[in-house]
Amino acid sequence: MSKVGGIVLCGGKSSRMGLDKALLPFGPERMLQRVVRLLSTVVAPTVVVAAEGQELPELPGTVTIVRDLRPERGPLEGMGAGLEAIAPHADAAYITACDVPLLEPAFVRAMIARLGENDAAVPTDGALLHPLSAVYRTSVLGPLRELLAADRLRPVFLYDRVPTAKVSVDELRVADPQLKTLLNLNQPADYLAALAQAGLEADPEILAALGK
Repeated sequence: MSKVGGIVLCGGKSSRMGLDKALLPFGPERMLQRVVRLLSTVVAPTVVVAAEGQELPELPGTVTIVRDLRPERGPLEGMGAGLEAIAPHADAAYITACDVPLLEPAFVRAMIARLGENDAAVPTDGALLHPLSAVYRTSVLGPLRELLAADRLRPVFLYDRVPTAKVSVDELRVADPQLKTLLNLNQPADYLAALAQAGLEADPEILAALGK
């Protein structure tokens, strides 16, 4: 297998959560710190893609931080920025959002193993695709740039352009029985449920800020 790095997107607005998800406490860490740490047990190097001016928690010196060139254009823009940054150092990357603190490293390994000769490998649950729990070769940058230039900003459009392995989530349960890696935390209730699942307490000040 060629060298695989990791990309974490954290530049979303977090509008449904009400607080920046990258900075939410999760045990002794912030959520972005936790996802970077877990991902880094499987792949290297790691790139974090943030919004321009976004505050970030302290990250290891080995992590590269890049900023979205054009804001508010969704995850495809961030994917492009991350792949550009990682291309000199890796042939492919596992791409995730920062709001999956229950990410299982074994899930990442399973997805990398299923890339094969394809340019992308994405989990699928029936018609639902999970583009931010997926693996992409840096060679997709050309088609990805074309999609961005045409304002076709949904990651799923990329799968029509490049050879893609669509991996049933049922295959991935061996690595992640509860598919916790696919649990994005969009709202305060999601955050509190994930903390409970991890056996962690919520910070009272954060609860108050979330209106809980």
